[in-house]
Amino acid sequence: MTSGRRKSSIVLSAAVTALALGTAALSAAVPAQADTPQPTAKRSVQPRTTVSQAELLRTVKDSADRLQRGESGAPADADSGDGSRPAPGPSGRTVDPKIIGGAAATLDEAPWMVQLHYYDDKGTADTADDEGYFCGGTLVAPAKVLTAAHCVDGLDWETNGAVVGGTTQLPEGGDLHGGTATGVWKQWVHPDFDDVNLDFDVAVLTLGSALPYQTLQPAASGDTARYKTGTPATVYGWGRTSSTSDDISPVLLKASVPVQADSACSGYFGSEFVPEKMVCAGQPASGQDTGTVSPCNGDSGGPLVVNGRIAGVVSWGVTDCVESGAYSVYAKTATFAGEVNPRVDDANLNFDDKADLFARASNGEGFNYYSRGTSLGDRESVGDWQGIDLVRQADVNRDFYQDYVYRNTAGELYWWGYDSAAETYLDHKIGPGWGSLRNITLTGDVTGDGFVDLTANDSAGTLWMWAGRGNGTFAAKVQIGVGWSTYQVYGRGDYSGDGKPDLIARDASAVLWMYKGTGSASAPFSGRVKVGTGWNFTAYATTGDVTGDGRADFIVRDTAGVLWAYKSTGSATVPFATSARIKLGVGWGSYSLLG
Repeated sequence: MTSGRRKSSIVLSAAVTALALGTAALSAAVPAQADTPQPTAKRSVQPRTTVSQAELLRTVKDSADRLQRGESGAPADADSGDGSRPAPGPSGRTVDPKIIGGAAATLDEAPWMVQLHYYDDKGTADTADDEGYFCGGTLVAPAKVLTAAHCVDGLDWETNGAVVGGTTQLPEGGDLHGGTATGVWKQWVHPDFDDVNLDFDVAVLTLGSALPYQTLQPAASGDTARYKTGTPATVYGWGRTSSTSDDISPVLLKASVPVQADSACSGYFGSEFVPEKMVCAGQPASGQDTGTVSPCNGDSGGPLVVNGRIAGVVSWGVTDCVESGAYSVYAKTATFAGEVNPRVDDANLNFDDKADLFARASNGEGFNYYSRGTSLGDRESVGDWQGIDLVRQADVNRDFYQDYVYRNTAGELYWWGYDSAAETYLDHKIGPGWGSLRNITLTGDVTGDGFVDLTANDSAGTLWMWAGRGNGTFAAKVQIGVGWSTYQVYGRGDYSGDGKPDLIARDASAVLWMYKGTGSASAPFSGRVKVGTGWNFTAYATTGDVTGDGRADFIVRDTAGVLWAYKSTGSATVPFATSARIKLGVGWGSYSLLG
């Protein structure tokens, strides 16, 4: 926990605490073949995590044991005399722990809720130096959890963390009550997170294995409807149930907390509340448990749900959560969509934070070229890819293994993806009749449902979209535009910086246009914006974030065989700039196909 300050009529400080629980220092496979040419390849697949199930269960058990003993890490220090709590310890955390005034929630209504258990015994027999934390989180993709930055920052979740999903009950010893435990493979904290004022309080955990539960999507960038004053909202969590006890709820709770105007929290907390980055919700606390409905410690990282989307992440409030007139504060997810969404959809070929490139040599041999951020190297052969005229890269079944979508010369479209059960890459036929399409691109989650969608234009100039179902299949095509006969279309992610995938189009005059994503299934792209001229390159590829800065990049090859990455600037009017391009390598003129 961290302590901030709020305005008071007597002194200019009073306790403000993050709502987490802390107990720091407490007592190569071959795809199936078909009659028409298919790629033959071998791929080495590295494990995404080395944490065993036994280790995970031990972490959960140690965390659960402390929670059941009431060792929640709630601040027990006396007031310092000026109305504020003492400063937090070296971990940057103090604690408050259930939703006060909440009611039990069922798994059917919140299947996306997960528990975050952290336990580090410091490698010593002495329990005095043990460190443990508990937070909530939301499964936003099968292998991705959205939570609060203060639940993650400064901690080694890969070594000492476990995520439990599929249950509304806290563990008892080693009993997960039907839930599933998985490890954490990577952690991302918003780079501007302020651990004093709890600004930019969002983080994403990448799991060691996908969880088989329903997901819930964050609010989209530009969403204002969910934040109107008085809009009904629901918060979920396992946190403290009383201001006078550190005990948390053994079952998942929910509570109705209407969205409040920014002015309500600004009036109470002063400058500690930052409009546009934070959400104010709930009725003013009564000063005691009775009459108060509020998240409290242990609820940190959980979702504030408005109309089926995550409008906020439980962030902070006053110590013990019931001080008269106080509100609860949440990180505003719509504001952070541009940073969060690329971290949710960031699967790549070798599981780091940089998108990689498939390329086919002139002899038909395919290679994965792994990005180093400023160059491509460490290539891996993936076999014979003759008879293929198009390859795209995306995670079409949301298992966080990037797949290859390809079209053979017979016009059949396939996706080739890793099957973790079979421990091999397998072929899946999407369907025939794709040969008449001029271009095919996997733009990302265009419709805002969390699934990768497919966009293509045909020889008649009609632009079509196939909405992804998240399992490698696509819904029936929907017409979304006309007059596209002279365009080449590209795209793999967000170029304008708002978190919504965009479509890039190049016309016959080598003019580059950007069609911004809207997040709407019925009208997924807005009107075009001219973003460049003179784009006379010999090859183009859009595989995602090559440089690792969280923004999608555009790869091109010039007539000299030099490969360039145009880094996205995050601008809606100038998404690509020559000054922002990176030379990835030379000698690429002989490659006949780029992903």
